[in-house]
Amino acid sequence: MTVSIRLLGPEDVETFRRIRIEALRAEPDSFASSAEDWESLPDDEWRRRLTDNPVFVAFRANDPVGIMGLLRQHASKMAHRATVVMVYVHRSLCGSGVARLLLAALIDYARNEGIRQLELSVSAENAAAIAFYHRERFEAVGRIPGGCIRNGREVDDIIMVRRIGD
Repeated sequence: MTVSIRLLGPEDVETFRRIRIEALRAEPDSFASSAEDWESLPDDEWRRRLTDNPVFVAFRANDPVGIMGLLRQHASKMAHRATVVMVYVHRSLCGSGVARLLLAALIDYARNEGIRQLELSVSAENAAAIAFYHRERFEAVGRIPGGCIRNGREVDDIIMVRRIGD
């Protein structure tokens, strides 16, 4: 299986839309947003979300099979920090190393941009994701009780951090 990772550009809105909606539909409990939240967005908003922050997509042949984005802090004293978002790999490729390839591309990009710390939030109920982030040297630094409401019940979020810079 050959997988390539690419940073999407403004011309890739349809690819972005396709993999983002797939992720939200396939793993609804893994995201704070719902597919409905994103499906109703106008084209200009899709383009803005794609171009305002880096979005990496994994491709098998020409098919998008994974996604990972980065939201950088804008305040000058916090610009060394960024949040990993939209993490998804097609179920058939879980455990194949695609998430690690996406993360490696994202980390290379972040380091080149002067980012020193990556942060993320993961559902306390998503043991596989927590294990992946631990393997990738993220540390749990906190917990947000009731961080997300899923199927009418509150689920805690785990906050994880990885230092990537000097």
